[in-house]
Amino acid sequence: MRAAALRVELHLPASQSLKEKRAVLRPVIEGLRRLGSYSVAEVDHHDKWQRAAIGVAIAAPDGESLAKQVSRLHRYLDGQPEVEVLDVRMSELEEPE
Repeated sequence: MRAAALRVELHLPASQSLKEKRAVLRPVIEGLRRLGSYSVAEVDHHDKWQRAAIGVAIAAPDGESLAKQVSRLHRYLDGQPEVEVLDVRMSELEEPE
């Protein structure tokens, strides 16, 4: 088994209030959850209108499958016109044999 934890920094350029931020961020988070049954949560910048950080946990049977899931996540986020991906940091875990 392989697993990864990702921290995704986002810019929400059109957001002018926390309410607008939540309206943009909620569908992105729900879309990620549906995409691959990932565990997703907003983890930082709670009080900033145009910034967000989300944490994503992914598990896969092997490294190749994990790489495909991470690539799928990147493609999904790149296809979201309401958000701009500023940075993605990944920590990968490997189950000891």
